[in-house]
Amino acid sequence: MDLQLRGKRALVTGSTAGIGFAIARRLAAEGAAVWISGRTAARVDAAIAAIRAEVEGAQLDGVAADVGTAEGAAAITRAAPDLDILVNNAGIFEAVDFEAIDDAAWARIFEVNVMSGVRLSRHYLPRMLAANEGRILFISSESAVQIPVEMIHYGMTKTAQAALSRGLAERTAGTRVTVNTVMPGPTRSEGVGGFLKQLADARGVDEATVERDFFTTARPTSLLRRFETVDEIADVVAFVASPRAAAINGAAVRADGGLVRSVF
Repeated sequence: MDLQLRGKRALVTGSTAGIGFAIARRLAAEGAAVWISGRTAARVDAAIAAIRAEVEGAQLDGVAADVGTAEGAAAITRAAPDLDILVNNAGIFEAVDFEAIDDAAWARIFEVNVMSGVRLSRHYLPRMLAANEGRILFISSESAVQIPVEMIHYGMTKTAQAALSRGLAERTAGTRVTVNTVMPGPTRSEGVGGFLKQLADARGVDEATVERDFFTTARPTSLLRRFETVDEIADVVAFVASPRAAAINGAAVRADGGLVRSVF
């Protein structure tokens, strides 16, 4: 299927690794001109080089900025003032007991995971509405619905993203602009892969055993019973970001491997 993304201008925050990198690569492969965003120029340059090595003719540019700050968001909008597609993917997480999370940690995760999307959407949504064309996506998580006890602060920000997305979608009524959330389940990013290897080495077992145990004990409701790949998530995002998905608006699109036990 031609997703009709050729020539579209896209920005993916947090796109130097993991799900964000896979999304940027997928959009570039579909012919979109993609802005890569990360905190350091070295990581941005490395991501651009990696995508160019895989995608012939990839149209890429980069901006290095901390999207979790107002100054970083402003640097991004100065570099790329107009877009057709905004993917709010940047996010941080850490398994920490609720009692151990101080105010500074709460503020930082909210700034990165939620306010980054607030600031960028505040810039791009009015321009998309004026052009009567555009897509804004928030990369949330199944943790928005099933708050993980080991990451309550993270789950809260993922729920906030879904609420923000739905509220912004209300602004688009009667237009060709859409705002949606994509909710991945546990995904094997670089960080998760490294964590699994550490656990496997510590226990003296292989990674497949650790993965199987994780879905037996920590995420037993998963129907997929394995970590999703970053490319599986990128495929969903690329479709929702495309003109082909015009009928999807204000939605929380679940790509969670059936982990959430809900019909809706």
